[in-house]
Amino acid sequence: MYFQKARLIHAELPLLAPFRTSYGELKSKDFYIIELITEEGICGHGELEAFPLPDYTEETLSTAIVIIRKHLLPLLAQRKIDKPEDVQKIFSWIQGNEMAKAAVELAIWDAFAKMKKRSLSKMIGATKESIKVGVSIGLQPNVESLLQLVNQYVDQGYERVKLKIAPNKDIQFVEAIRKRFPKLSLMADANSAYNREDFLLLKELDQYDLEMIEQPFGTTDFVNHAWLQKQLKTRICLDENIRSVKDVEQAHILGSCQAINLKLARVGGMSSALKIAEYCALNDLLVWCGGMLEAGVGRAHNIALAAREEFSFPGDISASNRFFEEDIIKPTFELNQGRLRVPSNDGIGVALNSEVLQKYTKSTEEILLNKGWS
Repeated sequence: MYFQKARLIHAELPLLAPFRTSYGELKSKDFYIIELITEEGICGHGELEAFPLPDYTEETLSTAIVIIRKHLLPLLAQRKIDKPEDVQKIFSWIQGNEMAKAAVELAIWDAFAKMKKRSLSKMIGATKESIKVGVSIGLQPNVESLLQLVNQYVDQGYERVKLKIAPNKDIQFVEAIRKRFPKLSLMADANSAYNREDFLLLKELDQYDLEMIEQPFGTTDFVNHAWLQKQLKTRICLDENIRSVKDVEQAHILGSCQAINLKLARVGGMSSALKIAEYCALNDLLVWCGGMLEAGVGRAHNIALAAREEFSFPGDISASNRFFEEDIIKPTFELNQGRLRVPSNDGIGVALNSEVLQKYTKSTEEILLNKGWS
């Protein structure tokens, strides 16, 4: 397969409500759709998930799009791609920049699935027709507003709630949810907001029957996570630490966690994610699919991955209307009895909604790939 042209569509979708974590607050989803077009006219789509600020990882939206323009797309110019798994090796000399790599690599996976006239989920070995999903709730101003939100999502059918926590917005919030919803599948996500000196507070969370505590310590701290896991009965889940299967191996050998939040964008795309999922299954690590406030293209890739058998725990995928009044795809993803349908059409199984996308597009850039690089 040769790629003839790339289209970089910069868009921004307003969020229904601000999303707050220990890193800060987001009021909109600023992103790029990466469209790669083959010589036969097949269009593959990926979504660039990097955030505007280098707070979640060192990548940002502005740095990632430069890497795509200046380094990744030139590697596709006049190069035959025999299978999507080859892309990881082609990009391997470029250090880091996993979200940039993922946006391009996932577009190539979509294009190959469409060429083969298969759904992406089936092409990667997934078997589920629908998946259980959870919902992630950002930091709330008070307990009352939090309980109202949780009640709303439980009524909608979400089977699992992830609560963002931070110092002074932790124990009382977790306790309030557990008292109101004693049987709810509940977990807490710290986004690296704590350190070893906060041990007694983190130990207190043990009493609330949490599924896991996600990323309490720093993004490269495997040793202190291993120390903490030995002190807690609650599973530690790593998120920001995990960029590759090597990171998962290190975490497993050290005993840094018992669960992995697997995000396609953070690990460089589908090839890396499949290796991680397989490693977790072989080594008794719980693996589940995380989310990054994706618009519809990114959400479709996530659903294809989460439809594999390794993913038994509900992921942070959610319905389209969880974050946005309008999504950029058709059909949109709708919750049905706590589950999302896995698309069965070719590729990622959804199409761009050109009317909605145009409404929120900030710029579009086309780059020819079949005439060399200038």
